[in-house]
Amino acid sequence: MAKQVRFDRTGGPEVLRIVEVEVPEPAAGEVRIAVKAIGLNRAESMYRSGSYIIDPVFPARLGSEAAGVIEAVGPGVTGLAPGDRVAVIPAFSYHDYGMYGDVVLAPARAVAKLPEGLGWTDAAAVWMAYGTAWGALIDTAGLREGETVLIPAASSSVGLAAIQVANAIGATPVALTRTTAKAGLLHEAGATHVIVTGEADLAAEVRRITGGAGARVVFDPVGGPAFAQLAAVTAERGMLIVYGALDGRATPLPVGDVLGRSLTVRGYLIYEATHDDAKLAAARAFVLDGLASGTLRPRIDRVFPFDAIADAHRHLEGNAQVGKIVVTV
Repeated sequence: MAKQVRFDRTGGPEVLRIVEVEVPEPAAGEVRIAVKAIGLNRAESMYRSGSYIIDPVFPARLGSEAAGVIEAVGPGVTGLAPGDRVAVIPAFSYHDYGMYGDVVLAPARAVAKLPEGLGWTDAAAVWMAYGTAWGALIDTAGLREGETVLIPAASSSVGLAAIQVANAIGATPVALTRTTAKAGLLHEAGATHVIVTGEADLAAEVRRITGGAGARVVFDPVGGPAFAQLAAVTAERGMLIVYGALDGRATPLPVGDVLGRSLTVRGYLIYEATHDDAKLAAARAFVLDGLASGTLRPRIDRVFPFDAIADAHRHLEGNAQVGKIVVTV
């Protein structure tokens, strides 16, 4: 019997429970994986608490990222075999698959072989972060060399990935953080500039950095009332990409800025890329090349054992992390 995480009602981390389940042989297009590490994502705590864009179906499973060894492959699966070291790419609904377990099924199209030398913990921290950053910044916004991107909540795993992706193409990443506590870490992580929004004048700093032009791209997981300040510092014909709602309060649409400077406000989820075969292939190539060259390097905040999954969720919701939270199995 395998061990997997389930929950029967929405609520705090305490609703998570570890149960024993029988994992069947993989069906056509599936693989079965012996999991070594699981990557945690903010969407999972939102789904567990009932505040995500889809509602749980009980008993509900969780998890979209894992790394491990293929145990078996289903009919029609090519290019993957038992014994392969792999990571799972978020490319499916929580209603269909869940990666919180020691043995799981996954769709073969959402599985990538690991580069040589990439450990289990790092492997579980790759695809949500870099897939989201690539899809939003490169595929959607068309960020180019020499352009500036503002990155609120930059100490998150996706924020740090965005810094690295921007640097990889020669763009200028500007990290935003509320206090000085994480400023040094963000500089070390590769941010060209760090703006401490709780102390500095955001508009003045962005004008200084961009020579008055504003940022061509804003990559925001926060939303809320501060969104208007981001729109005010976005360049003419620039794009604000919203990929989360950490603030929880209503996000106003600053119509004056949007109309006056022809701004684009765009929602983004990784599934835009991972549900499209051509985009998924392009994302894989970019991320795997970056891992091989060292330009992309996951940062791990903290590692928890599998039986402490509730504690891992509490840490995730504490908003103190810098990088990815990983659970080892």
